[in-house]
Amino acid sequence: MPTNATFKIPSKRKNLFLRVTRGHFATSHSHTNYYIDVTTQKMRLSEAKAVAQELLPYYNSTTIVDTILCLDGTEVIGACLADELTRSGYMNMNAHQTIYVLTPEHTVGSQLVLRDNMVPMVAGKHVLILAASVTTGYTALGAIQAVDYYGGHVVGISSIFATTEKVGNYDVRACFNPNNLPDYASYLAHECPQCKAGVRLDALVNGFGYSKL
Repeated sequence: MPTNATFKIPSKRKNLFLRVTRGHFATSHSHTNYYIDVTTQKMRLSEAKAVAQELLPYYNSTTIVDTILCLDGTEVIGACLADELTRSGYMNMNAHQTIYVLTPEHTVGSQLVLRDNMVPMVAGKHVLILAASVTTGYTALGAIQAVDYYGGHVVGISSIFATTEKVGNYDVRACFNPNNLPDYASYLAHECPQCKAGVRLDALVNGFGYSKL
């Protein structure tokens, strides 16, 4: 890990916890006082299943989901969630009675793009946006705009960790929130109190992990 000792915030589920490290970190959109490490939730099957099972009750009896749009490397969680939704006897509206799990491309300007062969998986479909974390809401908002552009209908936003309950007009459902980490803070770079106090950055972080400075 990049700085001080990591600690885990447990949940009621055996394989679901939040691994965090306190410090001074920079994302592409903000500075934060914690690094939220969701690497194993995204890449270890048992933990991905636990995330999916935690998110399932928000959608399995109330929301039509045809497509799960995976951001931040959440494809394994997306596949587990699709499996849980269909395993529960959940009905969806696409012709094959199944759920698409897909990842958009990003342009240099962070705009989300779908190739022509993938557009039918979004156009006219009920799309659930899945992210690793939702803090500033910038990435989730870009996903909403992309789904709208390609003719899809956003039905919700889910993540492992979120500090906001809404992005645009859509509810954000998360496994962990600021109630689990009360002193978590996120700032625009020019407003960061640690920068103003002369505290050096510990690491640069993004959806792939961290790069220690």
